[in-house]
Amino acid sequence: MEQLFTIFLLIIAAPSVYGFVEGLYCGTENCYDVLGVTRESERPEIARAYRSLARKYHPDKYKGEDAAEKFQSIATAYEILRDEEERENYNYMLDHPEMVYSHYYRYYKKRVTPKVDPKIVVAVSITVISLFQYFSWWSRYHSAIDYLLVTPKYRLKAMDIAKKEGLLNNNAKKRGRRKKEEIKAEEDKMLRKVIEENADIKGGYSKPKVTDILWFQLVFLPMTIAKYIYWWLSWIWRFNICGQELGLEEKHYLIRSNFNISQSQYESIEEHEKDVFLRRQLWIKANHVVYKAEKEEEMKPRWRRVLNTRVIGGT
Repeated sequence: MEQLFTIFLLIIAAPSVYGFVEGLYCGTENCYDVLGVTRESERPEIARAYRSLARKYHPDKYKGEDAAEKFQSIATAYEILRDEEERENYNYMLDHPEMVYSHYYRYYKKRVTPKVDPKIVVAVSITVISLFQYFSWWSRYHSAIDYLLVTPKYRLKAMDIAKKEGLLNNNAKKRGRRKKEEIKAEEDKMLRKVIEENADIKGGYSKPKVTDILWFQLVFLPMTIAKYIYWWLSWIWRFNICGQELGLEEKHYLIRSNFNISQSQYESIEEHEKDVFLRRQLWIKANHVVYKAEKEEEMKPRWRRVLNTRVIGGT
């Protein structure tokens, strides 16, 4: 607070003399004149001038009363003229001496604003994204478990597994006089555990893995690229050059590629649908085009009904 008050007083009290303001840059001196250079001088020339003056006016060699002040003035001028942004701001002040308040702002903004290492910014950004990924995946996974828990088909299956493993306690004496809510909560907790251990949830709602987050993906990116190159070369050799027949895994890969969907999206498709894909040989591009056209024709009547409903509802 005291520093801000001091700056305010400087703004009010400091006069502008040909663009030179006490408390800004080199004060009432011209930074170029301090180093004996011109505005057209390049950085190497400025650096040479500074080294020469620094040796000449170093307090250990120069014994004048103003030794410390002189050396500090030279160092300040060099720090300003060596930095491209500082030098640009300083030249702007020389060209526009009447804009004293703007000069104070530009000068102190650079000094007050904290300098943050870009590496830290990138690391923090990746960490935030990774944490968001991980917790959002956990949220989706728990949503899937909640859905299975209230769906009669999966709840009954979980109860059958629990009974076989002796996890369900149907003994009335052991239940005692507990409230129905307590019994229901305990049962749900046990069934949830059974579902988590036995349900094969795939796709976007599968159980998250730490290795899937962005940090790990970036760390293992070179290995991932190497594996992909090896897989691609192996594919070219086996199927394009040697003419081997496609295996089941390769067929599923080509089907997924034809649909242009991710691995997790393909895994979420029901198995009976995948069997249809295999029977229709959708790994062949031409067959996939025909299949896609058929599905689009099937969808047209549905879209017409939806549009008609909206039109009728809007009138």
